[in-house]
Amino acid sequence: MSIALARGCSDAPVLRERGQREVFCGLTGIVWLHRKIQDAFFLVVGSRTCAHLLQSAAGVMIFAEPRFATALMEERDLAGLADAHDELDAVVAKLLKRRPDIRMLFLVGSCPSEVIKLDLGRAAQRLDGVHKAAGVRVLSYSGSGIETTFTQGEDACLAALVPQMPRQDAPQLLVVGALAEVVEDQFLRIFAAMGLGRVAFLPPRRASEMPGVGAQTKMLLAQPFLADTARALESRGAQHIPALFPLGVEGTTAWLTAGAAAMGVPAERIRDAVEMPETRARLALERGRAELGGKRIFFMPDSQLEIPLARFLHNELGMELLEVGTPFLHRGHMTPELEALPAGTFLSEGQHVDRQLDRVRAARPDLTVCGLGLANPLEAEGMTTKWAIELVFTPIQGYDQAADLAELFARPLRRKALLEV
Repeated sequence: MSIALARGCSDAPVLRERGQREVFCGLTGIVWLHRKIQDAFFLVVGSRTCAHLLQSAAGVMIFAEPRFATALMEERDLAGLADAHDELDAVVAKLLKRRPDIRMLFLVGSCPSEVIKLDLGRAAQRLDGVHKAAGVRVLSYSGSGIETTFTQGEDACLAALVPQMPRQDAPQLLVVGALAEVVEDQFLRIFAAMGLGRVAFLPPRRASEMPGVGAQTKMLLAQPFLADTARALESRGAQHIPALFPLGVEGTTAWLTAGAAAMGVPAERIRDAVEMPETRARLALERGRAELGGKRIFFMPDSQLEIPLARFLHNELGMELLEVGTPFLHRGHMTPELEALPAGTFLSEGQHVDRQLDRVRAARPDLTVCGLGLANPLEAEGMTTKWAIELVFTPIQGYDQAADLAELFARPLRRKALLEV
């Protein structure tokens, strides 16, 4: 005889906190976006602090030539003693002359450019007119810490791409969200096995491969932090497909099934396509279940990935959820995830660092998922932490990555056990 545990948190109360936050700004998204769109360049209009942040986050060596840079704003720019637009025009012209392979240039706003009210939107329109004839499109978005947090930089970037998408009248499945190429290829193979050939991705790998959008476009979100992008696509006629996010076996199967079913693929063909990789992934998770089962975990708000990750860790690996904090809870996109969580899960939205740290210290979880700024202090107090930023930089979606995702949580616990010995 078994006992069926209650599931579902769609109507659960949410603790909403407003106070001091500890998160990276949206500029961090450039680190994975510049790898995804292979002929795009990201030019941050900001300070030396912005440049140091990107250099540190990306780990770029001195002899590398990445596709991002910072147009440094000096004291004379901030004081209004120089014409920032003239200087920006000169920097862009010099950059494009040096890098003729660039087909799309993003002007990325920062805290300094926001403070002096530099209108990068108008600058991008002007520069786009200048350089369009040479085959270069110039767009803008804000990655300022004043306006965005960690993963919202990707949302702002993709939302800026939507007006550039051509009209698409034919039926199409559009996967939205930056995915590692190996993950994207895996999803394409599974969709192809279902007989689903018309699948597009936003962002594309190259600016020239921009997908279309229209009333026959079904939109499947691969990332949970794309509220502005989804809204912009819906304004162009795209229809959102509610689904779990593709984390773990449960999430990946539900995500693939929702996308294929929306495109009219028969249930038996979906089942045939996912059965083998699903079985393989479940077997690969056995080690993770042995190491993580029964362990208590606390999520500080950081990336908006927290709720799907919590669902995976509890449902598939047996972890106990003490608190699941997220910077923003978009119920329209998160309803399937909330319904899959165990009833009674403690949910919080937003951040008040001191209060949340008090709850962490009182709970003494086995593992705390948090930002880099909080990890070292908590480790100094004898707690075990997991850097939230690694969960965005690492390919974690799909069947073949499910065991790797479990490993990211098991590793810090394993390290602590070895140190204690």
